[in-house]
Amino acid sequence: MLELIEGLPGNIVGIAVSGRLTKQDCNDILAPAIAKSLRRHDKIRLYYELNSRFPGAAWDDIELGLEQASRCERVAIVTDIGWVRLTVKALRFLIPSEIRVFPSFQADEGRCWIRSRAETRTGVETAAPVRARRARTVRARHASRRDWISPGGVTAVNR
Repeated sequence: MLELIEGLPGNIVGIAVSGRLTKQDCNDILAPAIAKSLRRHDKIRLYYELNSRFPGAAWDDIELGLEQASRCERVAIVTDIGWVRLTVKALRFLIPSEIRVFPSFQADEGRCWIRSRAETRTGVETAAPVRARRARTVRARHASRRDWISPGGVTAVNR
């Protein structure tokens, strides 16, 4: 069974899964919630509490909103299901958004993280400083090359 988690900000779609999960649950509950959030926000966040031990074969039939991964800023998954945790960790590089898995006893930490300000993979809070720092590095590299090249095109090292 799939239930929406109430009380989250509008850009966060939260679901709790317990018992048997069906594709119909995803189509009737999750898909409309994601569509509603995407109409209001450019980027959304997904928060999942997976308490169900649904079989791995069923996972292929279930759409948990990851087809919208390019529009997701963050994904938090709270679960104690070992194969889910391992699969997410192994495949996280394929997902363009930040993704973290939390054990059930850290569900509060997962909710705090999904609400918190986004970080880049380098740990800087916004992407702009990273781009600015990268531009300064490139300019400095080009400047240092100019110092080594004399007006005639011969490097100072070769003289």
